Amino acid sequence: MLTILNLPNFLTLLRLLAIPCFLILLEDGSFREALAVFFAAGVTDGLDGAIARLTHTKTALGAMLDPLADKLLLVSSFIALGFMHEVPRWLTVIVLSRDVMLVLGYGFLFMFTSQMMEIRPTASGKLGTFLQLMSVGLVLIRLAYGRVGGPLLEPAVFAFTGAVTASAGLQYMYRGLLWLQHHDTSEGGPRPSP
Repeated sequence: MLTILNLPNFLTLLRLLAIPCFLILLEDGSFREALAVFFAAGVTDGLDGAIARLTHTKTALGAMLDPLADKLLLVSSFIALGFMHEVPRWLTVIVLSRDVMLVLGYGFLFMFTSQMMEIRPTASGKLGTFLQLMSVGLVLIRLAYGRVGGPLLEPAVFAFTGAVTASAGLQYMYRGLLWLQHHDTSEGGPRPSP
């Protein structure tokens, strides 16, 4: 029980609880407060991982909750900001589509192989997540305090975020197909043609 309720997991749970608060503030037009909650959630994301590594308190629960909290925060942010017309709808669709494809693909692989595939983040996946955070952050800063940088900064960040997120999604799909092919050949299934 103590390993489940350690400090990194507590910080992750706080981040999960911050999501509805963030969305309520955002929908109420309390943009400075929403930005503060979003920033605090980002800080706890960095802290929980660092504390878990430094204190050797990584848990299976933390390994599952941490990426879930990140995804829920980002997906809910993009949905809310998309409906508010503050981020392009095409970018919201790319972010959501990639995450839905990952979850469905992972479920598909488990359903057909009865084995869990370990999902390791790729460099493009990490960059995509960072750019998604940056996109949401730029919009929140603009809503709270006014535009940062020139008028081309946001569209450029949005375009780069969309491209990296889409390529990361394709990379994860490719990895999943390779894993499935390897699983088939190691289980005596159909062998790939030379």
